Amino acid sequence: MAIVVSAFHSYAPDKIDNQKATAYNFHMGSLGQPTPVAEERDSSRLIIGIAVAVVIGGALAAAFLLREPPRAAKTLSPYIANLKLSNFKMSAAENFIGATVSYIDGTITNSGDKTVTHVVVEVVFKDSMGQVAQGPEEVPLRVVRTNGAYLEPVDLNVSPLGPGQTQPFRLTFDSISAQWNHEYPEIRVTDVALK
Repeated sequence: MAIVVSAFHSYAPDKIDNQKATAYNFHMGSLGQPTPVAEERDSSRLIIGIAVAVVIGGALAAAFLLREPPRAAKTLSPYIANLKLSNFKMSAAENFIGATVSYIDGTITNSGDKTVTHVVVEVVFKDSMGQVAQGPEEVPLRVVRTNGAYLEPVDLNVSPLGPGQTQPFRLTFDSISAQWNHEYPEIRVTDVALK
């Protein structure tokens, strides 16, 4: 056996000083056992992982519970084909609080054989790119009748539209999107009640 001589210490291979080994290699005695710092780091990772899983689970649950149920396709009445909207005119006026109110006036014709007591129309305003700027918005159609010196829009149940009749109507909008292209919107009948 050979003896290694160093300028500072001399060691014999048969003789190991356990005190010096412990003093210089204090981590060697705890190999395989996590230190308190490592245990703290591992538990904080676990807590963060659980928190992330809870947040993701909560977001998924909220998205699932708050989603709108799919709208059932509304079956349109076949009588809608007998109603014709025409002669559109648009206008705007200022109301009593200074806001602009927009109107779409026109005529509705009943070419069928039944009396119409209620009509709902869907209105879609487009922007300059042809994309939807506002709507689709379902609005009850009100026919216009003269009440003294001014025009009064009333529901069709007050002034029904008989077979073969044509009446003027008015749609009123309190606000229209600023992106609207100022052309006539798309208007189509979506619901009708008959008598």
